[in-house]
Amino acid sequence: MSAVTQPGPLTASGNPLGRSLRDSLIVARRNLIRMSRIPEMLIFGLIQPIMFVVLFTYVFGGSMKIGGSTSALDYKNFLMAGIFAQTVTFATAGSGAGIADDMHKGLIDRFRSLPMARGAVLTGRTLADLVQTALTLLVLAMVALLVGWRVGSDGDTNAGKVLAAFGLLLLLGYAFTWIGALIGLTVRTPEAATSGGLVWLFPVTFLSNAFVDTGNMTPWLRHIAEWNPFSATVQAARVLFADPGRSGSHAWPMAHPVWASLIYSVLIIAVFRTLAVRKYRSATA
Repeated sequence: MSAVTQPGPLTASGNPLGRSLRDSLIVARRNLIRMSRIPEMLIFGLIQPIMFVVLFTYVFGGSMKIGGSTSALDYKNFLMAGIFAQTVTFATAGSGAGIADDMHKGLIDRFRSLPMARGAVLTGRTLADLVQTALTLLVLAMVALLVGWRVGSDGDTNAGKVLAAFGLLLLLGYAFTWIGALIGLTVRTPEAATSGGLVWLFPVTFLSNAFVDTGNMTPWLRHIAEWNPFSATVQAARVLFADPGRSGSHAWPMAHPVWASLIYSVLIIAVFRTLAVRKYRSATA
């Protein structure tokens, strides 16, 4: 009986970290099952990035200047890192809306009444969103290949670098879902969470190097774009994909984009996870 009531330090129930991981995975599984029963979520999540690929490639491709070239092919290869980054970050709105919906239905209150690790509900939700984002990114990459995107178009790359680029993109997306989680816990309705999640995302994604060369911006705007965490991940992806249009700026995030992307993403996770878990403890439906 003592072995049951006082589990050893290596068991999941006795180790706080192990218990937290177990609880988070259980919640993640619950959310993945829920998402699989609503395939429209994945389908509609794919429509917007595919539309961006088609519109920017075929409508604006011939008029954009990348590295002095107006080649539609160069812009297509330049564009894709920005589209990938935009796709993973826009998942933030869905994450916030999902948490706000759980709050609105009282599900969060029921979870808090259970003997679960603090933060497991939010961690499980963000992990489930990460899986969904990874599937979306995989499909989008195949679409990009179909329209002519190729890695290594402006240099040498390899499978390891390509996987590292997608890893950095997913890490940024995961970091931003914690911002969405905080928004979802703060607002009162899922609709408000969706709107609140998109309001700040548009300036973050468009005031960046995702769709245009920052060298063509006015100086004050260029500095903002170059120090944008979103731009660091886009630049890192372009470097690892060996795509054209990589910024030659001496700004630290542009000169060391891989490290900048990692540091930015980890800091965002650390700050907003702390704030979201704190808000989760006191939030009421």
